[in-house]
Amino acid sequence: MSSNKKPSLGRFSFIPCSKPNIFLLMTTALFAGSFDPFTIGHADIVTRGLRLFDSVVIAIGVNDKKQPLYTSEERLRQISSFYAGEKRIKVIAYTGLTADVAKEVGATVLLRGIRSGLDYEYERSLADINRCLTGIETVFLFTAQHLSHVSSGAIRELINYGHDVSGMLPPGFVL
Repeated sequence: MSSNKKPSLGRFSFIPCSKPNIFLLMTTALFAGSFDPFTIGHADIVTRGLRLFDSVVIAIGVNDKKQPLYTSEERLRQISSFYAGEKRIKVIAYTGLTADVAKEVGATVLLRGIRSGLDYEYERSLADINRCLTGIETVFLFTAQHLSHVSSGAIRELINYGHDVSGMLPPGFVL
């Protein structure tokens, strides 16, 4: 086969492509959550979000009614340190409604990860509410299959029973 000839799959031509076929949105996404703790699943959503958006604001929700494993200051410090070299990521802590914070930081889309059908139903309700409140849209990224078992809640439970969870955390995270 000559070097100028394209590979063929029967009647279809195969055209090699060096870049993925993605629609680039020129905008800032807000990725909000408790991140207690921040997991490799969260990090994967951020990485993939950076392929779609100019910047991602990681917003650590602070809820005084909940008893977190780590303080908001500890989570803010750890996540900020992890992304210290990435200029397109900003990490903040906030109280109040996510849609309001998105408006405050100039985000035009909310970024959410979905692990399962149950997550989808819950997240869809929140997306509908946020759209009604401020008009902001939500973009869902399905969790990478090999990370679908990873959740902050499961990690907190494993920690309570003395298990090593380092494989479920981004490199360098120390709990």
